[in-house]
Amino acid sequence: MPTADKANILLVDDEPENLSALRVLLDGADRHLLLAHDADAALRCASEHDLALILLDVCMPGTDGFESAQMLRRNERSRLAPIIFLATSADDLASISRGYEVGAVDYLVKPLLPEVLRSKVSVFVDLHRKNTELRHEVAVRRSAERQVRESEARLHALTSHFITMREKERTAIAREIHDELGQVLTVLKMDIAWLARHPDDARLRVKTDAMSRLIDDTIRSVRKISAGLRPEVLDDMGLVSAIAWQTTEFQKRTGVRCRSALPPETEVFDKDLSNTLFRIFQEILTNVARHAHATRLDVELRQAGDRLVLKVADNGVGIVVQEANAPTTLGLLGMHERALRLGGTVAIDGEPGAGTRVRVSIPIPGSQREHGRESRSERAEGLP
Repeated sequence: MPTADKANILLVDDEPENLSALRVLLDGADRHLLLAHDADAALRCASEHDLALILLDVCMPGTDGFESAQMLRRNERSRLAPIIFLATSADDLASISRGYEVGAVDYLVKPLLPEVLRSKVSVFVDLHRKNTELRHEVAVRRSAERQVRESEARLHALTSHFITMREKERTAIAREIHDELGQVLTVLKMDIAWLARHPDDARLRVKTDAMSRLIDDTIRSVRKISAGLRPEVLDDMGLVSAIAWQTTEFQKRTGVRCRSALPPETEVFDKDLSNTLFRIFQEILTNVARHAHATRLDVELRQAGDRLVLKVADNGVGIVVQEANAPTTLGLLGMHERALRLGGTVAIDGEPGAGTRVRVSIPIPGSQREHGRESRSERAEGLP
């Protein structure tokens, strides 16, 4: 067995013949015996090795066994090592009591019975082996947990990067669709309008009217696509107006009655916070339209301390916990990841037949909280 895997047993006795006898008696393949003839030698061994057990003679000249035990207990490396005192039959009960006070786990009286000594030492050797295995297992588990945490951190960072890049791409595409394609369609419509004012015959007028209607439909589609990618109201008017607009559009499209409780539209929030909360709100509405079969929807947005809280509740079929936590529900996972990126949370609960409730809570950046408090204070004091 490699030395590193063996249990270190420290034998301390001032009589060389006693040390030799103990070595012969206790030698084994699973242990490494360290011999010390006084307290100083014992302390050096204890400082250099992790000890499974210390066998310590009580009656030694100079520094006796009790004082030696106290020194070993003060040493960082041996302070928890079990100590068995070896005493003569002449030692009284007071000495035995003193031995336990300085940290002994057992007390053997000479002459020693070989079977008893081997049995007791084997117990501590086996205990040391199990503790070593346990420490190794704990170290392996901690290493695995650290690797999992690092992997999760990398995954969250990658997800955050993807979300940010997708938002930028959506903004760029929406702007290009609105600016480039919208302008081309507008010019084309103007040209057709000019042709309509100068028809050569009735058939041309009919054709230009049909083309004009087609362009109008295309312009509306462009606006719808552009708004779906990146609503202008979110950039121009802010989060509160965007949620109000999206709620109205949802009601028009689905027929679900919507009731909203929103802060004043003058409240302006951080851009990243607004984007995140608005995208989560859109995903919530998508899930309601697809799965809830609801007839009513309640939307609430409010500031609660240093957090912005969005609550959405419907009266639909209700979601069960297993569905809310299922790894295949990518839309819900996307909501959690978006909120987590800013230190927020998404809580989803529901009951069959009693609807679904979603609560999103995201921290508000510190500087904006201060600004918000100052603004509310100024309004309260009637300042301009």
